[in-house]
Amino acid sequence: MVSKSYKHKKRGAGRFVQLPEWLLATQAWATLPPGPRALYIELKRRYNGANNGEIFLSHRDAAIALHVHRNTVGPWFKMLEERGFIHLTRAPHLGPSGVGRASTWALAEASTIDGSRASLAFKKWKTPA
Repeated sequence: MVSKSYKHKKRGAGRFVQLPEWLLATQAWATLPPGPRALYIELKRRYNGANNGEIFLSHRDAAIALHVHRNTVGPWFKMLEERGFIHLTRAPHLGPSGVGRASTWALAEASTIDGSRASLAFKKWKTPA
């Protein structure tokens, strides 16, 4: 008698966003307001493990994903950059055909496509005195 395998109905849990404890324990994360935290999670959601430095996210797409106005997310990107969680790898610009190209971002906690090591700049951030 042949029985079905143990995991015959198990499916993959799907993709998830992992926020390591050492990142959450930093002062930069602890003092971060909820809006920029949500934006960071959205950026991390678009990171697939191999595209760091090429993560596309425009202000408009971020606003749609987070259900806020597009003018709201601009300061959130700046705050994440100032605290060292992300950095801009390519600025937004118009392409050769006049079609706009979104910014590309890199997460500071992982190495980038070009082989640069993770900067972990957010670990050094301290609250201004």
